[in-house]
Amino acid sequence: MTKRIALAYSGGLDTSCIVPWLRENIPGAEVVCVVGDVGQGSDELAGVERKAKDSGAVECHVVDLKGEFADEFVMPTMIAGAVYEGRYLLGTAIARPCLARAQVDVARKAGCTALSHGCTGKGNDQVRFESAYAALAPDLETIVPWRHDRWNLSGRMAMLDYLKARDIPTTASATKIYSRDRNLWHISHEGGTIEDPWNAPPDDAWMLTVDPAQAPDKPETVTLAFEQGRPIALNRRPLPAWKIITELNAIAGAHGVGRVDLVENRRVGMKSRGLYETPGGTVIVEALRALEELVLDRETRHYREHLGPTFAELVYDGRWFTPLREALWACAERMSRRLDGEIVVRLFKGVAAAVRRKSPHSLYAEKMVSFEGEDVYSQKDAGGFIRLLSLPERIRALKDRGGAR
Repeated sequence: MTKRIALAYSGGLDTSCIVPWLRENIPGAEVVCVVGDVGQGSDELAGVERKAKDSGAVECHVVDLKGEFADEFVMPTMIAGAVYEGRYLLGTAIARPCLARAQVDVARKAGCTALSHGCTGKGNDQVRFESAYAALAPDLETIVPWRHDRWNLSGRMAMLDYLKARDIPTTASATKIYSRDRNLWHISHEGGTIEDPWNAPPDDAWMLTVDPAQAPDKPETVTLAFEQGRPIALNRRPLPAWKIITELNAIAGAHGVGRVDLVENRRVGMKSRGLYETPGGTVIVEALRALEELVLDRETRHYREHLGPTFAELVYDGRWFTPLREALWACAERMSRRLDGEIVVRLFKGVAAAVRRKSPHSLYAEKMVSFEGEDVYSQKDAGGFIRLLSLPERIRALKDRGGAR
């Protein structure tokens, strides 16, 4: 009996092995490869359909997801202020629910009865893919080769030998140093000397950003226009969000902006060290926070800051398709309705800093804060406010001294 399996396919070493492995170890397996283009670049996508077919897939579907990835996943996460453990802009984590949703869509159309991925049993991505499967396709079987009893390809050399024995071409080699994941929002680097936290980040790991010490000695500014918290123009040129991100990656990367060296807590319990490059994203987040400073009232802004870490953990943990994540986004989206404006960000030696800002909804009133503004703000009013604000402390002190009943 034929079993059609939709595989989340990248064309890398792991999934190149998984295609023939599924055919050999799952009775009646036909493999349908699903490649999501989330902006990983032409180098990774070139010839991917041919590669899938050469590995034994019966079909390969390449789905352009750049627009929906930026609009439906990246931007809501940034508007919510979601930064995992205070530093990670969630580049890999945001992409997984987008890729899983496209995989399920293809699986339905192609008549598949099972889903598969190439994630290992040690990482976060297995949780993210399978949590999405559970929410979107609980009726489809999930087959995970890395956790299967018959999987015995424990290392890079074993996988290379496996492909060689079957005369399946691959561009992978035994000398590859780092494990990388790339999309239009970021690129991550793990493995090799990065695994030792005592080692400084190796110079040959970075790909999108120059060494800040070698960046230009002259700063550069970029202007971002926002509508309801979403970037709509770069340097006064209207562009879709994914193109703004792509152009900013090149501009900010040239100034060394967006590098993060992080030891993080994985969802599965272990700590891991990764290097992340998010040049364009770093600029957008800096500009968006500057716009919030101008527009949001104190209580709203503080609650958004409270909401962000929870949203970040949900995204990191693969909980995108959950009622709580959706409810938090509804809250953040409501807060963002007046986040319209223009922000100028200066890029210099690895730092992105907002230096100019304006908004039609700005709550900043110059006359209020100026020493010349007595006609609109009476400083005498502050006395009664302070007396009421400090009333509990006053009563406690009087009681402690026996002066109040």
